[in-house]
Amino acid sequence: MRKPLYYLSLLTSLTLVSCSTILNNLPGVYTLEIQQGNIIDQAMVDQLRPNMSKRQVLYIMGSPMLDDVFHKNRWDYVYSNQPSGEDRVQKQVSLFFENDQIVSIQGDFRPEAAPVIKTSAVTTIDVPKRELDKTLWQKITGLFGYDSADNDDPNTDQPGSKPL
Repeated sequence: MRKPLYYLSLLTSLTLVSCSTILNNLPGVYTLEIQQGNIIDQAMVDQLRPNMSKRQVLYIMGSPMLDDVFHKNRWDYVYSNQPSGEDRVQKQVSLFFENDQIVSIQGDFRPEAAPVIKTSAVTTIDVPKRELDKTLWQKITGLFGYDSADNDDPNTDQPGSKPL
C-alpha cells in the first residue's frame, strides 16, 4: 500500500517541477527581460539614406550582428526581446551595399520618405561659481584649534606670519 503511494507522489512532484508553464506563471516571481542583438528602432532606420557609406552606417546603427563571409556587401542587424517571460519579439534589418554605399534596405523597418531632423535632447545648465570661504587646509587646521585664517597676510609667503 505504501509503495504505490510513494511512486504516485514521486511522479506527481516530477510532473509539477518539469512543467514550465506553471513555474513561469507563478505570482511574485521576478523574471528578467532578455535583450539580444543590436537594439533597432525606427528612428535609427529613418536616418539611413541611399548612397551612405559603410562608415556612416556604423555610426548610426553600430556594428552588424551578422557579418557573412560569403556576402561581404550585406549587413544583418537582428534584435530579439523577450519582456518578462512573454512571447519573444524579433526584429531584423538587412542592408545591402555596392561600392561601400547603401543601395537597399530590407526587413521589419522601412525608412520614411521625409528627411529626418534629429533634435538634440541635451540641455545646458549654467551653474553659478561657488564662493569658497576657506581652503581645505584652513578647514583642517581650524579643527585642531589653529586659527591661522585670521593671521594670514596676502603679502607674505608663510601663513600666520606678520610683516615687521
